[in-house]
Amino acid sequence: MGDGEGTPEMDETVVGRFVFGIAKLAAIAGGLVLTALVLLMVFSVIGRALIWAGLSSIHGDYELVEAGVGFAIFAFLPWAHLTRGHAIVSIFTDFAGARINAWILVVTDGLMLVVAAFLTWRHGLGTIDKFNYGETTLLLRMPLWWSYAAGLVGAGAFVIVAAYVLARSVSVALSSDPPHPANGAGH
Repeated sequence: MGDGEGTPEMDETVVGRFVFGIAKLAAIAGGLVLTALVLLMVFSVIGRALIWAGLSSIHGDYELVEAGVGFAIFAFLPWAHLTRGHAIVSIFTDFAGARINAWILVVTDGLMLVVAAFLTWRHGLGTIDKFNYGETTLLLRMPLWWSYAAGLVGAGAFVIVAAYVLARSVSVALSSDPPHPANGAGH
């Protein structure tokens, strides 16, 4: 698992560096958006608390939080998958050999690619629908397709990362001596 602190062992190929870069960039963007949303909510709550002093909440704060959190969730998915940050229940696989565990990862990574592609496809269709119907938010009148399109960027990155992780897992499974996942080597 790289340095043992959640950073994956980066493949030094052009493709590996590209995938690592887009996953990291997406996660950083998600973090920046969440940080901005926290600040927005702090100022909005302070404004509500100080209504007596002539302040008020930030107009449309809930709509902005909805849009931003939706983006952030999709932005974090590529990094979570690349670092294998998803929850893993390993009650039975701890007793399996390295070869079996390597092929289990191939199957689960294949399923993750299918899920990522399905989510991206359906999210893309939702984005098109929101654009075509011209729906907007209630208070800010912000077009809903903007939020959908922002999430679609993270979803697309998730598909790219999922395909890369699957290819990496297949490569490890086909190697003569796959590392045991409990050692953290190779993934």
